[in-house]
Amino acid sequence: MSGLWYDQFSVGQVITHAIRRTVTEADNITFTTATMNPAALHLDYAAAAETEFGQPLVNSLFTLGLVVGISVHETTLGTTVGNLGFERTTFPSPVFYGDTIRVETEVLAMRESQSRPTQGIVTFVHRGLNQRDQLVCEATRNALMRKAPA
Repeated sequence: MSGLWYDQFSVGQVITHAIRRTVTEADNITFTTATMNPAALHLDYAAAAETEFGQPLVNSLFTLGLVVGISVHETTLGTTVGNLGFERTTFPSPVFYGDTIRVETEVLAMRESQSRPTQGIVTFVHRGLNQRDQLVCEATRNALMRKAPA
């Protein structure tokens, strides 16, 4: 377990995650087809070439999953009860094949659970940036976290 207990977080805390990941064509095609998304923008080189981007875009839901996934080892691995949901997610810049994504997580808010005395809710803001330091994903997420064992 490398995640943090509820008690180890503090509002305003920023975690710069050690793991980075370069996105590949195989990542995008596998994710996009597995999730039944037929959008030409992700799968059709000829159609994508005619867009303003001139190339296929990486599926934004893959980007979201990658950004949250990179954060897990240093935030919630082994210490979360569950993901409660996302309040807001934006994709300010596109992700392309070959982009390397790094992630920073900020603790936005915390509150103890009223119904579960051994748990609390942490609101995280996960920010994914590419190798040019462009923000490619920002997601505000609520997680139900365990408190440290007594």
